[in-house]
Amino acid sequence: MSVELLNPDGIFKPDSYFQVGVGTGSRVVFLSGQVAQDQDGNLVGKGDLAAQAEQVYLNVAAALKGAGATFSDVVKLTVYVTDWAPEKMEQLIAGAMRAAGKLGFDPRRAITLIGVASLSSPDLLIEVEAVAIVS
Repeated sequence: MSVELLNPDGIFKPDSYFQVGVGTGSRVVFLSGQVAQDQDGNLVGKGDLAAQAEQVYLNVAAALKGAGATFSDVVKLTVYVTDWAPEKMEQLIAGAMRAAGKLGFDPRRAITLIGVASLSSPDLLIEVEAVAIVS
């Protein structure tokens, strides 16, 4: 496996993500930020963070597949959420878990969550970038 996920001693060990992702392999895959649009560019889940998160993670998985990778190859995710507040965490996780259930992957990775004022369209609530290592 090209990715090792760790929660080392000496720092907080969360259940919902890993603090460290170590990637080894011959190719590095960088995904542009994926948003809640279907393959035709239509918005999915207007006003619904969970629905948008689900679509975003489905899009990440599709982009990875196009690069010859899977979610298992992801070392690091960066998640941007508009008008972030801790109360939104449940919706964010619910959407990610729905996508994971549909495609059979574990969405927990080394992750950075960043609250932003807005994204490229006012109806977008979430955007996710990924870095993967493929052997």
